[in-house]
Amino acid sequence: MATPLAPLYISHGSPMIAMEPSPTQKFLKALGPAIDAVGGRPRAVLVMSAHTMAGSAVLLGANRHHTIHDFGGFPPALYELRYDAPGEPAVAQLAQACLAQAGFEVPLLHKGGLDHGIWTALMHLWPQADVPVVPMSLPASASPEALWRMGQALKGLPPDVQVIGTGSLTHNLRRVFGSGRLQAGLVDMPEDPESAAFRQWVLQHATAGDWPALWDYRRQAPYAVEMHPTDEHWRPYYLAAGAGASQAGREPHGAVRLHEAVEFGCLALDAYAFGPGAAPLAQALATG
Repeated sequence: MATPLAPLYISHGSPMIAMEPSPTQKFLKALGPAIDAVGGRPRAVLVMSAHTMAGSAVLLGANRHHTIHDFGGFPPALYELRYDAPGEPAVAQLAQACLAQAGFEVPLLHKGGLDHGIWTALMHLWPQADVPVVPMSLPASASPEALWRMGQALKGLPPDVQVIGTGSLTHNLRRVFGSGRLQAGLVDMPEDPESAAFRQWVLQHATAGDWPALWDYRRQAPYAVEMHPTDEHWRPYYLAAGAGASQAGREPHGAVRLHEAVEFGCLALDAYAFGPGAAPLAQALATG
């Protein structure tokens, strides 16, 4: 029996990850081949990004997706990059049915488009843009627990569908811009204590599969509000976690951190895998 695909949370960072070499870009380039080797090439990727947020969750079931350059102020060459991946309407319909069975009514639109939180990551995993993509919008008001339970509903998808959430494990751009770190090019500066404390708290509770604590991260995690003044870059984590987790409180497989990196002292780019496929994927990355 093939190893199940491990749902993933990927920190994508700046759009420049599409062009500029970095430890995180190197990790992403290794991740796609590792997924293919361990669980097989996915039939499709269902992905929730921090950059497509709507009043409620929406699935995009187009036959093909175009590249959305949803950012400004970057080099012209970045806007010339394209990642026009196919869609997979049948998987979008299956996801809609799984969510409906769990009580989540999620509209399915036959429209397409990949925001940069999706394509700047996937272009390194599968550079040929030959793995179909099904985007799912981030519901603006959904709690971490609700997103986790939506992920639980997606456990009903076929085992060859890869579930991914993309964002950033910490995301306080005011700290980066306001301190002059970006302007000074301090990408490799030492990590701020607040970032380190938050990342360690997440690692501890994710490894233990302590989902109730993670749902309540805003109150329990150290420096949670400082690391996420707004938390749209963090909440896709919960969809992926729910898709890989067993029931809360009965967790035989905690999360596995696949990658850790911090830029500008406070922008964490950690990646996590969930479920029984997480450990084999981590092993493949370590030995590949």
